[in-house]
Amino acid sequence: MKNRIIFSALLAASIALSLFFTSCDNAPKHTDSAAVSTTPELALHTDGTASEGVLTEPAQNEATATQNQDKATAYFASGCFWCVEAVYESVKGVEESVSGYSGGHTKNPTYEDSNTGKTGHAEAVKVIYDPEVISFSQLVDVYFGSQNPTQANGQGPDHGSQYRSILFYQNDAEKQIIEQKKAALAEELGEPVAAEVKPFEKFWEAEGYHQNYEAQHPENPYIQKVSIPRLNRFKEKFPELLKANSH
Repeated sequence: MKNRIIFSALLAASIALSLFFTSCDNAPKHTDSAAVSTTPELALHTDGTASEGVLTEPAQNEATATQNQDKATAYFASGCFWCVEAVYESVKGVEESVSGYSGGHTKNPTYEDSNTGKTGHAEAVKVIYDPEVISFSQLVDVYFGSQNPTQANGQGPDHGSQYRSILFYQNDAEKQIIEQKKAALAEELGEPVAAEVKPFEKFWEAEGYHQNYEAQHPENPYIQKVSIPRLNRFKEKFPELLKANSH
């Protein structure tokens, strides 16, 4: 009787161990990114030390992508990009205006290259905006309303092909808006509108020191005599389109 009890106890223990190892072998192996997203990893700093961080979860990346998709871009050339960037930066719904070069044939143009007039590029701006707040059509109104639309090959004191006016379109709808507004303005003025209408191909971002130049260098003589007066003339025409904190 005592031996049977001992044997039964040993048999039960053996079965329990067998079930335990079987369940471990059959457990799923989590190798996908969702499974490891909360696992701390070591992040190396520039001084060679390490600290623990948490990997970004896919859901967070998807949210960022969706947020970026809510923004649109438009491209315009209208004389000195310092002036044009400042105008669009003051418009509500515009998240950012970036100075650069577009409309030409030269790859990786520099400011010095552009100033020769041989690159084919014009000083241009990329306007990043929220179409729920400001429409492309309104951005075109800002474009024509912030320049001398009949001046060819330049704006104000700036002359040359690198300062010519160009409206870039990215689809047929934008092209139609531009052409209709250009034709209506020409009829209103009774003379041709100088701005070119071209399909967008490539935007080359200008050197860092050109970005936000008007805001960062208000003491610059050109800014004081050309950019700020041009910005103020625009503000007087379109007070309803200005940001609340526009300088």
